[in-house]
Amino acid sequence: MSEHKNEYLNRELSWLQFNARVLQEASDNNVPLLERLRFIGIFSNNLDEFFKVRYATIKRIDLAGKDGKNVLKGRTAGELLEEITSIVITQQAESLKIINSIREQLKEHNVFIIDEHQVTPDQDSFIREYFISKVSPALVTFILNDLDKFPHLKDSAAYLAVKLILKDPVPTEEQYSKILDEDTKEKIYALIEIPKRIDRFVVLPEKNGKQYVIILDDLIRYCMHINFSIFEYESASCHMIKITRDAQLDFDNDLRKSFIQKISISVKSRRDGEPVRFVYDKNLDPDTLQYLMKKMGIDTTDSIIPGGRYHNRRDYMSFPTLNKKELIYQPLHPLLISGLGLHGSLLEKIAKKDFLQYTPYHTFSYTVKFLREAAIDPKVRSIKITIYRLASISHIASSLINGVKNGKKVTVQIELQARFDEEANIRYAEQMQREGVELIFGVTGLKVHCKTCIIEREERGKLKRYGFISTGNFNESTAKIYTDYTLFTANDVVLKEVNKIFKFFEMNYKVSRYKHLLVSPHYTRSSLVSLIDKEIECSKAGKTAQIRLKLNSLSDYDMIDKLYEASRAGVKVDLIIRGICCLIPGIPGMSENITAISIVDKFLEHPRLYIFHNEGNEKVYISSADWMTRNLDRRVEISCPIYDEDIKKELIDTFNICWSDNVKARKLSKNQDNGYVKKIGEPVRSQIATYEYYIKKIEI
Repeated sequence: MSEHKNEYLNRELSWLQFNARVLQEASDNNVPLLERLRFIGIFSNNLDEFFKVRYATIKRIDLAGKDGKNVLKGRTAGELLEEITSIVITQQAESLKIINSIREQLKEHNVFIIDEHQVTPDQDSFIREYFISKVSPALVTFILNDLDKFPHLKDSAAYLAVKLILKDPVPTEEQYSKILDEDTKEKIYALIEIPKRIDRFVVLPEKNGKQYVIILDDLIRYCMHINFSIFEYESASCHMIKITRDAQLDFDNDLRKSFIQKISISVKSRRDGEPVRFVYDKNLDPDTLQYLMKKMGIDTTDSIIPGGRYHNRRDYMSFPTLNKKELIYQPLHPLLISGLGLHGSLLEKIAKKDFLQYTPYHTFSYTVKFLREAAIDPKVRSIKITIYRLASISHIASSLINGVKNGKKVTVQIELQARFDEEANIRYAEQMQREGVELIFGVTGLKVHCKTCIIEREERGKLKRYGFISTGNFNESTAKIYTDYTLFTANDVVLKEVNKIFKFFEMNYKVSRYKHLLVSPHYTRSSLVSLIDKEIECSKAGKTAQIRLKLNSLSDYDMIDKLYEASRAGVKVDLIIRGICCLIPGIPGMSENITAISIVDKFLEHPRLYIFHNEGNEKVYISSADWMTRNLDRRVEISCPIYDEDIKKELIDTFNICWSDNVKARKLSKNQDNGYVKKIGEPVRSQIATYEYYIKKIEI
């Protein structure tokens, strides 16, 4: 068979197909109704971040006069922007249909989401009181006619665009000279900023077993006459708009400023980023739309997307449960790790063997307890940890500060450039610095994305190391919804190399050699290529050869080429890719031995797991690194080998469970239709099956 020239899917379009899988969950009648609303929120939040980062990047390429064909694989930047906008408009329309369908189905469960036209006399007094006492004091209203300069619209904030038609007779010039000019004597244009600190969904008093919810936007619409009581108007129209801005951080070179100051200034300047998307209610009056676009300096070359009545649908992620347990997923209560209780010393048990924590199936409490124990143990001398994203209230940060107060040397490498978490990380960095924690701010030109911790404890006159290496952030909030592996170990051959990474943070001109860990940016790529080459050699020698990967994203073209090479050599390649997958599986002469699936379900699939057959003695790694160019070449990442045979089997078992999913798995293909894996045999929903797997481990 002749070889097929290597082909790839465009990264941005592949990402949009991932978000389409999220939208599939929202449309799935087998998913509980309120969970479907939350998937709408996730879909919307994902899209906001996509426009802030990826769309903004392509737009910069386009504005720079570069066509970007080499980077964008065959499309110019302008062509890709048009294609993205077209897909997003279609997806937004689909999401609106789904929301309307869910709202109708909720009525069957006596849950009614009403608008301002459906308010009953019984509800009127409650809504008026709620508006006057809670909403009105928080409202920011701009009378646009009176402003020489259009107000700065906040990134991703929602605004109600209001047009008032004044009653006759037109007010005198003396009365409204500051508001009206000759061209707008009959109309008042205004913007109302939807307050973020008030719940978007207002639960109204229950009546006759029926529950009512009004969206804050509609509550404001209902009380328009109160907000604009100084005007006498005969009619009012009110429609939502939203601006999304470029989220790129730009730094100055002022040597007098600390790194924290530079990041802080850059984050603040992001608020003035260029608009990359303007979304508006498609029912907005044409003259109001024209007025706003002219005032904002938006033209037809920008991404202008007509949408539905409500924007910021990400708020659906926090839609109230209304005590309707049948409308949400039943909670899976986090389990204990088999053989590792939370009573007594963790370090004492980890000294004897390695343990694997797989959140949210296991409780995240082990990570917190490890640090709390280290903070108060008189024999612990030092704690070193990398931090990428922390929870808003972080027990991790508290434990580290507690360590300092107990005389430990605590060193924290904190990544201040963690996208959209910069402000929170700056706040924690300043707090920890005040308490005496030694902070490291990474390596110039590299993000520190690895997740690891190492402590040194004095035992019998020598220092013994304990630590953990994870695929996910040390974040109590995300640990409840992200699946991630964490290895707890006292294996010194591994931890000695982890310690080298912390030395690299302090002396980054000195690059160490690693025998066990795969470390980006120096060795991950070359090590992975060697591991793939070994499978290719085995296949050519007639031996069994297999590569199995679980990743968030696969977009590095050189690594994709290497997997194509392995496929051509007969190596069987199984891929579980949650998000972006630029590799095209199943193409004769190129990738016929590659199969790829994606799983989208209740939990966000976040771990990275590499399994190489290695002639039957599998090499297994957990990693913080996706197979993206940024993870391999521009970040500090750790891929950790698993030497404990029980844990190795456990990881392979969990991969196999995911691979057998025939309920939530979609088959990835060239046509990107997100078709579900064909059901053969009993239904397997991998996240439920994984939870049951760990229940059995405890029972055994």
